[in-house]
Amino acid sequence: MNSSTIIHVDMDAFFASVEQRDDKKLKNKPVIVGGSLENRGVVSTASYEARKYGVHSAMSIAMAKKLCPEAIFLPVNMKKYKEVSRSINDIFRRYSHTIEPVSIDEAFIDITGKEPLSTAMNIKRNIKDELDLTASVGISVNKLLAKIASDTKKPNGLTIIKEEEAVAFLKPLSLRKLWGIGPKTERELNKLGIYTIGDLQNYDVNVLIDKFGKRGEELFEFSMGIDNRPVEMNIASQSIGEEETFVKDTLDMEFMYAKLQEYSLNISYKLEHKGFLARTITVKLKYEDFSTETRSITLNIPTDEYETIYEISLFIFRNKFSLNKRIRLLGITVSNFIYPNDPLQLSLL
Repeated sequence: MNSSTIIHVDMDAFFASVEQRDDKKLKNKPVIVGGSLENRGVVSTASYEARKYGVHSAMSIAMAKKLCPEAIFLPVNMKKYKEVSRSINDIFRRYSHTIEPVSIDEAFIDITGKEPLSTAMNIKRNIKDELDLTASVGISVNKLLAKIASDTKKPNGLTIIKEEEAVAFLKPLSLRKLWGIGPKTERELNKLGIYTIGDLQNYDVNVLIDKFGKRGEELFEFSMGIDNRPVEMNIASQSIGEEETFVKDTLDMEFMYAKLQEYSLNISYKLEHKGFLARTITVKLKYEDFSTETRSITLNIPTDEYETIYEISLFIFRNKFSLNKRIRLLGITVSNFIYPNDPLQLSLL
């Protein structure tokens, strides 16, 4: 039996909720954060009032305006969101020092040895009382199940998946709920007659291994609620990155810029959490023909700042790629780390 207790905390409509908190006139109004005044760009976050109209993140601002003409559109205020995220992380540290940030608005926390329900409720209460924000929390024995649990009831939810209930809980869910199953893998599984996690649970694992290699065994284990990855904190990483394979190949530049902005913010948050500064920034593209290119710049002065990572990645994207084919995957990786408190490393620079 797995003796770990992991919780996953996911802030509800984070950017929009912070804006609603800071301007009471926005309370209970459809608020959309992202894009620009020229009707361009994409949605970073939509409040739950806007989501009722079908607005969601990564949608174009133009489409969001058509769906929800009464929405209030606000620019992204990264500095403010990062400050709030630090305060949330300070709350987490009261309950555990084993914290793995996933992005600026979500994290895994290993609370093994503590009473799970009361700990989760205390974290939620602290976030509400001190920051006037809500979070959805999932509790389980591993990261996979904790993440799925936190997605179950939103907003302001709290869900527990017990180890002995995991297989039955997962059975009716969509394949996309499992880690690493994107559009391409889902299509491949559909070809085998696998449409739900329950279908995957009942499939011959040897056939999955023949089809997908080691990944097939991992998918089967995930379908059974098995996930042995630890909550990782300040381990010495070779690199930190964010990437995404898109549902449709695209040449929508505003969409790409928004993705680079999102990745830069999350990478900056992870660098700060781990206590690293990065010198090398790499942008990766995979095209519609599945060819892949990477381009890098190494900085004279290492950084963990969102603005620097975004500006450099945007420069690389615009100037170091031909961009004459549709793009199916975009990513940023930072590497070549130093520790900011290491006087030897800094003196060498």
